[in-house]
Amino acid sequence: MSTRRRGEDLERAILHAAAEELRESGYAGMTMDRVAGRAGTNKNAIYRRWPNRAALGIAAYRHLSDAVLPDPDTGTLRGDALEMLRRANQTWSSPHGAILRGLLAAAADDPELLTLMRERSGADTMDRAWLAMLERAAARGEAPAAAVHLRVAATPMLLLRAEYAMRGIPSVPDEVLVEIVDEVFLPLVRGRG
Repeated sequence: MSTRRRGEDLERAILHAAAEELRESGYAGMTMDRVAGRAGTNKNAIYRRWPNRAALGIAAYRHLSDAVLPDPDTGTLRGDALEMLRRANQTWSSPHGAILRGLLAAAADDPELLTLMRERSGADTMDRAWLAMLERAAARGEAPAAAVHLRVAATPMLLLRAEYAMRGIPSVPDEVLVEIVDEVFLPLVRGRG
């Protein structure tokens, strides 16, 4: 006799199933029926937690993102920043990045999905990682305390995303990452003093 999963156990099972659907079929192929079947539950249990496929897709992507968030600590701000950008660049061109690219493509035709992505994006998580990096650099005396600022922290990833958009490909050359760090980010950090 099996016991029914409830609460957090059921929610984790649904998120895991939705994440697997995103990996295998992308957002376009993810259906509530397939997620319910994979999670061993019914669609009503999903809809009680997520009102629609877009909300579930974003939650599943965030569930995947939490597992891949980089937090390098190389001992230098430059080293940390380069490592963060290199990992982000690798992720964007990976299967995980393909899921995000699929969500972004679907968002072009689905204003609700775009709104949800803005509200619940992993950007806040990534910003926290960059802020933590800046805090470590300030504690080492490598950056002024005033550089621990959200706009400063967000700048490298915004520039990387702009490169993807301009190039139309899911990876940028390493020399571009070095330029973002050496020509923009580090001077910005130092200029905050």
